Amino acid sequence: MSAQFSLPFESPVHKLESKLKELEAFSQEQDIDVSHEINNMKDKIEQTRNNIYANLTAWQKVQVARHPNRPYTMDYIESMTTDFVEIHGDRIHRDDRAIVGGFAKIDGQKVMIIGSQKGRDTKSNVETNFGCAHPEGYRKALRMMKLADKFNVPIVTLIDTKGAYAGLESEERHIAEAIAVNLRECFNIKVPIICVIIGEGGSGGALGIGIGNRILIMEHAYYSVISPEGCAAILWKDRAFSDQAAEALKITGKDLLKLKLADEIIPEPQGGAHADLQKASENLKLAILKNLEELNTMSAEEILQDRYNKFRVMGEFEGSVE
Repeated sequence: MSAQFSLPFESPVHKLESKLKELEAFSQEQDIDVSHEINNMKDKIEQTRNNIYANLTAWQKVQVARHPNRPYTMDYIESMTTDFVEIHGDRIHRDDRAIVGGFAKIDGQKVMIIGSQKGRDTKSNVETNFGCAHPEGYRKALRMMKLADKFNVPIVTLIDTKGAYAGLESEERHIAEAIAVNLRECFNIKVPIICVIIGEGGSGGALGIGIGNRILIMEHAYYSVISPEGCAAILWKDRAFSDQAAEALKITGKDLLKLKLADEIIPEPQGGAHADLQKASENLKLAILKNLEELNTMSAEEILQDRYNKFRVMGEFEGSVE
């Protein structure tokens, strides 16, 4: 994990933590027992943090989803899987490190786990292209999905990207076609697919590995057709309106659940997934295993029909458009 980092809305917690350090230092320097006051201060810090994270706005959730210490795909793989065998390359161009994955076991359950990967420093961010995959990343993901289908292994995808890479070389190698092919082919995969938004779920870059029988979302993650900043720049011509855009886009887990775009919200530890990787991993693992247990009882034909039905009804509305 990277160095200590705090979000603007966390300032009340950090002020209390500073006072706690001062109190502890005073106790040691003056050799005075203030353990009661210290315990009260710790309780107040915990209560303040809980209150903040229980009432986050949509824009604040976006900030949490982008926290530099937030667990990424490889963090979850290392924490909750065993026997991980990574698969590299798309057999066409190169190995895109913005998408990683391979065969693994989750509590003995064999899975193909595929996910977006970001970096934590300059070197790793360059290597992973800040989590924005090129066409070869999506072709690599599809290659892994077809391998899983061939060997009858369920697929788990972990999504955390602000979008696919939109640079010149990405267009030259047909990024739109690569994502479109993934969307089409995912509806032909006969094994269960569980998709989890663990951080950012941005645009077509997320959808490229986001077609599944179950769509789960971490409590402080978001899923959106466009970033709040991009939306604000289009509608208000000013990114200062990003907080209003985040609310209007309905991108949080609660919004997605209400709109039937997501099936389940996975709770995070107080303070976010970055505050306790082990707890976050345990919650994620339990959600994946529970949904796999349900899906594993279905036949291949039922799995295909279930996935088709799920996406076929998305976007329903009532009333007329004036």
